Amino acid sequence: MGNPFEDRPTYVAHTGIELTDASADHCDGRLEINENHHQPYGVVHGGVYCTMIETLASTGAAIWAMENGMAGAVGVTNKTDFLKATTEGVLLGEATPIHRGRTQQLWQVDIRLEETDRLVAQGQVRLHNVTQTEFS
Repeated sequence: MGNPFEDRPTYVAHTGIELTDASADHCDGRLEINENHHQPYGVVHGGVYCTMIETLASTGAAIWAMENGMAGAVGVTNKTDFLKATTEGVLLGEATPIHRGRTQQLWQVDIRLEETDRLVAQGQVRLHNVTQTEFS
């Protein structure tokens, strides 16, 4: 059976988030901001940060889970703090694990504005390690 998502656009693809490096120990990504990412006041919508944080944490966590005999990992909590409003530029995200256990993981994600290296958002995602039978 092939990948069920291959022939359809995903939510993350619509956002423009690009994974730049991913392993069981970290996940990095970038997003070039455009007007589609703005809320009505002209700054990046908070959901963009939440999505980037969830995407990077989930990717690293899933890689680790699969390397340890599980089917993957899914987010169960996303706590995101918005630290500095942004309007343009490139966002760089870096996810690293805080805890990786038998049933759950906790990952930290920092998002910085590439041009200034300023921290603009930070989040933690708690993830559930999924067994194959949970996907059946």
